[in-house]
Amino acid sequence: MRFRQSEGADRAPRQGTVWRLRDDARAVGDARDLARRALLLAGLRRDLVEDAVLMVSELATNAVLYGDPPYELVVRVDSAEVVCMVVDAGAALPILRGADAQAENGRGLLIVAELSGGLYGCVPQTFATCPGMVGKASWFALPRSPG
Repeated sequence: MRFRQSEGADRAPRQGTVWRLRDDARAVGDARDLARRALLLAGLRRDLVEDAVLMVSELATNAVLYGDPPYELVVRVDSAEVVCMVVDAGAALPILRGADAQAENGRGLLIVAELSGGLYGCVPQTFATCPGMVGKASWFALPRSPG
């Protein structure tokens, strides 16, 4: 899968709260739970939290299906926006593609593109939990306030 580099690509976070995720499919559920907890603790609106958790789930799923471990989740909340990213060690970049109406998969990045308003991408990223290791970070950003 490959993301197009969106105009907001320079928004990919350099710092934030980081969690090392399991090296298997359980990483997806863990990523959802961690993101939800962190965003609710930050006092964000429930609708914003649920959109972010859905997008984290899609990015973590792609990392597990198409990337390589280790996996990390990064969540950054500041006064203007929420930025979440999932880092993996795989070389293959995500590709945004149209999904056949009958297909059982292939809509995850379309969901991220829509819910983030185009503020998403994939960039090279060092691992916080594995010093010296470089992977890729699939990320999105959401404004804290509507509009």
